Amino acid sequence: MAIRWQIKPFEALSAAELYDILRLRSEVFVVEQNCVYLDIDGKDKLGLHLFGEFEGKIVGYSRLFKPGISFDNASIGRVVVDANYRDKNWGHELMQEAIAGIESHFGKIRITIGAQLYLKKFYESHGFIQTSEIYLEDDIPHIEMQKG
Repeated sequence: MAIRWQIKPFEALSAAELYDILRLRSEVFVVEQNCVYLDIDGKDKLGLHLFGEFEGKIVGYSRLFKPGISFDNASIGRVVVDANYRDKNWGHELMQEAIAGIESHFGKIRITIGAQLYLKKFYESHGFIQTSEIYLEDDIPHIEMQKG
């Protein structure tokens, strides 16, 4: 059985979808990474929400922004796959869907991401190149990367 991908604006998310998305983000970015930070940053209402469901559960997610919200360029953020499903390589499928989502909603334009440093090779495999020095965000080493 394959994962089923959907993209929705904030207003189209059901309460259950939003809850499951926020739970997944919290499980990974706050609990798993042991990082106390405000995940709900006020940008969710401005973006598109890409999520993948498998057997009725949201197991992958990212949010997509038009230029000018997170960066001057379009951007992809909060890229996450449930720890129980990472062996399925759905992170790569998620990035392919995210890039395609940016292109279908905003055109074939440059994309900027703020990537955790340890995922540099993962993002490079999707055509991103490092465009900044290493910086700390919430005590986690990050780099900016661009595609396009």
